[in-house]
Amino acid sequence: MTGPAAFPKLNRAFNSVFQPGRLSLGLIIPLEAYPRHAEPTMEHHLERARLAEELGFAALWLRDVPFNVPSFGDAGQMFDPFVYLGMLTAVTDRIALSTGSIILPLRHPAHVAKAAASVDVLSGGRLLLGVASGDRPEEYPAMAMGFEDRGARFRDGFAYIRAAAGAYPVAQTDQGTLSGGLDMLPKPTARQLPLLVTGGSQQDPDWVARHSDGWITYPRGAAAQARVVADYRQRVAAQGQPSKPVSQSLYIDLQSDPTAAPRPIHLGFSSGVDYLLRYLEELQSLGVNHVALNMRFNHADIEATMHRLASQVLPHFPTLSEAP
Repeated sequence: MTGPAAFPKLNRAFNSVFQPGRLSLGLIIPLEAYPRHAEPTMEHHLERARLAEELGFAALWLRDVPFNVPSFGDAGQMFDPFVYLGMLTAVTDRIALSTGSIILPLRHPAHVAKAAASVDVLSGGRLLLGVASGDRPEEYPAMAMGFEDRGARFRDGFAYIRAAAGAYPVAQTDQGTLSGGLDMLPKPTARQLPLLVTGGSQQDPDWVARHSDGWITYPRGAAAQARVVADYRQRVAAQGQPSKPVSQSLYIDLQSDPTAAPRPIHLGFSSGVDYLLRYLEELQSLGVNHVALNMRFNHADIEATMHRLASQVLPHFPTLSEAP
């Protein structure tokens, strides 16, 4: 019997966060609880980012939230993700720096390609570039963009970013012509930026399987998650592609009683560490390679929760020190 197929070798972050047959754990910024308000305080955020690295978490994740949309109810980390990634590059050394996800239809792909490659080089290959088509209709008129055609602009931007990684690229897209007479610098540390597609991003599932370097999906029950992960991997194989990783987010509220039974919260659950560990081990058995934990609704002290996760959960999964 053979084990899971190896993933392609891309940059330092991709190679450490994603390991076939194993699940790693990351944290979604803001590293604080803000259950009643859309806006976090962002207090102690850099100290907690450094703590996440010291404790052995595999990745830090940022979101792209251009506007605080009241109906959405979450302003994310508020700071522009690329500006914030630049700061995180300076205060950390090893942890992967990830976006989940940059909204491609709302940004010109040249700016995304330039900013992402800059972060990748400055961090020593620690960038994972998650991208998406966006799900907040209110933002599009503010940028004179159409919401209904965002899927086409997503594909176009994706192709532009891929092309820009090459030397003196040649590409014709709706958002610009790369004629081969000019180059974009810096180049990513690997042959390309690791581009992870979030959800469907208004694309056919076969397109996602063919063009993504990995897939970011949403939390589901075990049976449903098993089906969607298997479907993605089957489509990847059918497209003649090498094996690719799957990651997901998960909101948690870690209870002090380790045996506390789970109860549902938004896109996750409140439970003791025993149930959390069983759930993550089941995800690992289903083929999920990374889980990004969101502590927005966590009731316990955030730093104490990070330490508990590090001492009671991380030892069961790959950490930075074990990364190849």
